[in-house]
Amino acid sequence: MEKKKILIVDDDPRNIFALSATLKAKGYSNTSCTGAEEAITLLRGDETVDCILMDMMMPDLDGYEAIPIIRDIPARKNTPVIAVTAQAMVGDREKCLEAGADGYISKPIDVDKLLEILSAL
Repeated sequence: MEKKKILIVDDDPRNIFALSATLKAKGYSNTSCTGAEEAITLLRGDETVDCILMDMMMPDLDGYEAIPIIRDIPARKNTPVIAVTAQAMVGDREKCLEAGADGYISKPIDVDKLLEILSAL
C-alpha cells in the first residue's frame, strides 16, 4: 500500500520538524507550510496532498479561517483536514469540527493516535 502525502501547516518550525521526522520514519511523505496562506496557494495548485495537518492557532490566518477556504477549492473539497491544536479545552474539538476539520488531535501530539487517524483515512 502506498503511503499518503501529508501537508503540515504550522507556524512553528520546531513542530514541523518533529512531525516531518515522525511521519518520514513511518513511511509517509510530507511537505510543509509555515502559514495558512502559503498552504492555500499550494493547495490551489496540482500538488498531490492526501491529508492536511492544520495548526488551528496561527498568526494572520488561523486554521478556523483557512479550512473553509480550503473546502471551497474544488479539487480539495474531500481532502481530509486534521486539526492540530494546543487548545484541549472542552468544546475545542467541536469548534474544530464545526470549522470543517475531519479530525482533531491536541498538542503535544500523541504519535500513535496520529498514526491511527492517518491509517483510517
